[in-house]
Order: sequence, then C-alpha cells, then structure tokens
Amino acid sequence: MSLRLSAHDRRQQIITIAVGLFARKGYQGTTTREIAEKAGVNEALLFRHFPSKENLYWTIIEEQCSARGRRQRINQILKSEDDDFQIFSKMAQEFLVRTPRDTEMTRLLWFTALENHTLSERFFRTFVADYYESLGSHIRGRIRQGKFRKVDPLLAARGFFGMVVYHFLIQELFGGEKYQKFDPEEVSATLAGIWLAGMQSPAPSGKNGFNGNHARATRSQPAKRTHKLAASKK
Repeated sequence: MSLRLSAHDRRQQIITIAVGLFARKGYQGTTTREIAEKAGVNEALLFRHFPSKENLYWTIIEEQCSARGRRQRINQILKSEDDDFQIFSKMAQEFLVRTPRDTEMTRLLWFTALENHTLSERFFRTFVADYYESLGSHIRGRIRQGKFRKVDPLLAARGFFGMVVYHFLIQELFGGEKYQKFDPEEVSATLAGIWLAGMQSPAPSGKNGFNGNHARATRSQPAKRTHKLAASKK
C-alpha cells in the first residue's frame, strides 16, 4: 500500500522518479506510464501535476538549474575585484565541482539536444545565453581597458566555457574519469591559464596574475600527473 502524500510531496516524488528514468533512458525512451508506475500512482494523477511529458521534463530542468544558484554566483565572481586569473579560475571551478545531480542534469540536457530540439532551444535561451552575455560583457570591458586583445567578446566567452564544458563531458559522458581523475581546482587553474594566455595583451613577465607565479604553477602540474601515471604502469 502506497503512503498518502501531500500534493507537494507527491509532485516531488514524481520528479525524483522521472529524473532517474530520463537520465538513463532519455526523453523518447521514457513513458509517462512508466514514470507513474515507478512512483506508485496512475497516469491521471501524474497529468494533474504535469499536463504533458514535455512539461514534466522542462520542470525538472528549470528546478534543477534554479536550485543550484550558479548564475548568481557567476555574476558575483564577475563583479568581484579579483584579478583575471582568479576570476576565470573560480568560474571554471563553479562548473567543474560536480555532484551526482550535476551528472544527471548533464545527461538530461544531452538527451534534450539529441531528441527534442524545442526543449534544447528553450534551455539555451533561458539559461545558457545569460552566461555568455554576462561573461561577454566582462570581456568587452577588459578589451576597452586594454587588458584583453580585440576579439569578439561573445565568441571569446563561448571559447572559455567550451573548454570547461568539454572537460566534464569527457569525464562524465565518455568515461574519462575511469582512466584518469583530475582535481577540479587544478583543472580550473590550467584552463584559465591557457585561455588567458591567448587573451591577455602583452605584458612584462610577472606584471600580472597569470604571467607570473600562476603560469609557473600551471606548467608544473601536468608534469606531476604524468609522472604518477607512468609510475602506476610499471
């Protein structure tokens, strides 16, 4: 006999069940009947809470994105008085410190992109575009100040986020973490350093956050990992 739950608790139960199924089987591969059965309810009750499967899927994406508060933290980082290296390292770390829920979310979004372009486009407009705009605006300001090279700010922002996102996709979706584990702080510092090396206007060595100690620290880290991996194979 199923427990009697409040409408709010029942709704959350359906969402929890749906997240697990969607993350494993995708949007097309999961039916509302299957979700209802796993949640111990009938489809009619499920549709009282969510008018359609698309509405349920979007609710999951919207709630998980909003609950993380990542957008607010990114904006706070961009408004801080930290140097460029610290700002970009912290932003990268925001995305690279992952939880099981983050991994589920990644799978949901990839299924969305592959199976249902309407939801994917909606996700981009609602959540992703704002990251590009915020970072692009910051880059534009640094270009005006003469700190960054003259490039398309939005394209530069996409390049930075592309490095970060590609890393965790390799680790989470393509099984990279089974072969090689990375410390998020180290990855964040390395990617921020690589990106800044291509963006910063020429400056004497040691005169800014990246060209000095950060550059030396970033160069030395991969060598340490290579040594460890080589030793483990002997």
